[in-house]
Amino acid sequence: MTERFTLPPLPFDERALAPAISALTIGYHYGKHHKAYVDKTNELLDAAPDLKDLALDRLVVAASKDPARKELFNNAAQAWNHDFYWRSLSPKPSGPSGKLAEKIRDAFGDVEACKQALTDVGVKQFGTGWAWLVERDGKLAVEATGDADSPLITGGRPLLTVDVWEHAWYLDYQNRKAEHLAAVEGLLNWSFAEQNLG
Repeated sequence: MTERFTLPPLPFDERALAPAISALTIGYHYGKHHKAYVDKTNELLDAAPDLKDLALDRLVVAASKDPARKELFNNAAQAWNHDFYWRSLSPKPSGPSGKLAEKIRDAFGDVEACKQALTDVGVKQFGTGWAWLVERDGKLAVEATGDADSPLITGGRPLLTVDVWEHAWYLDYQNRKAEHLAAVEGLLNWSFAEQNLG
């Protein structure tokens, strides 16, 4: 197996997001789930030599267009989504500023309403998936995607994401997904969102 992609380092210590997200959860989520997606992507790329030189985000988009490459898409997209998720969180978040703050006011009224909208869409996502803050056509919105999907494949610009797969929260919160998502509101990395807005 060619190791085309490697597991990126976490942007914080495994204990840094406690008590909202425990070190135990991050250990399993990052060290087992995320790593497995990266490893499986590398394995599947051996059968897709035409895609082997693509950056991960481009690989996700290319694989999404071919139903015969659904397994490659699922694993590559989950590898990308998880890396994006870890960078969407911070143990020392600051509030949005500049152009991002202005766009949040235009779309939601204020940052608290934006965070609540992200939590609400995550709570309502049935089963596995993701809640996203995205920019589409110059405007901000919150969206949910199922399984490994992301706004990358539908022309949106992801700014932040929250993982609503059970492995992201079940060890800490059991069946209390809404409580987990409310806690994550205080960890959102608005600086990362500003970088993604450009």
